[in-house]
Amino acid sequence: MPRWLVRFGYDGAAWDGWARQPGHTTVEGELRAGLLRHHIARGPDVGRLEVASRTDRGVSARGNALALDSELGAVPLLRALNGISPRMFFTASREIDDGYRVRAAVRRHYRYFDSPGSGSAAARAAAARLFRGTVDVRSFGRGLPTDRCTYRAVDSVTVRESARGLRIDVFARSYVWGMVRKIVGAIHEVDAGRLPLDELRRALAGELRLTLPMAAPEPLVLWEVEYREPWTHRWAGPNRHQLRWWSDERLSLDRRRRVLEGLTPGPGRPGSSALR
Repeated sequence: MPRWLVRFGYDGAAWDGWARQPGHTTVEGELRAGLLRHHIARGPDVGRLEVASRTDRGVSARGNALALDSELGAVPLLRALNGISPRMFFTASREIDDGYRVRAAVRRHYRYFDSPGSGSAAARAAAARLFRGTVDVRSFGRGLPTDRCTYRAVDSVTVRESARGLRIDVFARSYVWGMVRKIVGAIHEVDAGRLPLDELRRALAGELRLTLPMAAPEPLVLWEVEYREPWTHRWAGPNRHQLRWWSDERLSLDRRRRVLEGLTPGPGRPGSSALR
């Protein structure tokens, strides 16, 4: 039975997270049901499905990765997977060995789309630069030991500014639960003047622990899971069901924007003419 590594993405707003849960609509639950429904995988283990990264509720993915067994060839496999749900996009694949470890990626890249900063751009950039190298992440995760340091190697954190807001990119090989959202939370605290840079530096060095807010999940995207080997097959889609879903979502967002504009009357405000 061939085993495949597949690159895939999804809109986190459509699911209650990755892991299947009774009574909840999750990416894994919908995927497992679709694998059986479309005869992509068989048996009680449903193709020995494994995923590179488990995203929380509300978190989206552009380039997550999964491994599964399927008798389908590369092109039919991508076509069949993209028929499971218009909210999922399977974009590339390659055949792998049976013992391949899908979680052993070279690097994971997360991107956070944030609102414009209210404080100092220099302070935000300085806070981001502190997250480089091997750092103690006890202040940036959940359920970690309190009596000893927990280390992770972070390649980089960068903050880019634009008229539309901030874009925060985080690169590391592995993360503890909630780590990216707490990194963003730390940058928010520095930006607001509530967290001195020296305290953040000391926390990353393991000298103290911080209590940090966790940033909202909806603006977070698992942008890419990187492997040493290249993808050998690419999806030529999207198909018509995916295009229809994408179009409907865009129209819904536009309608929502117009509703919000209509609710903001007053001179100089976007909805001032809508209510006249």
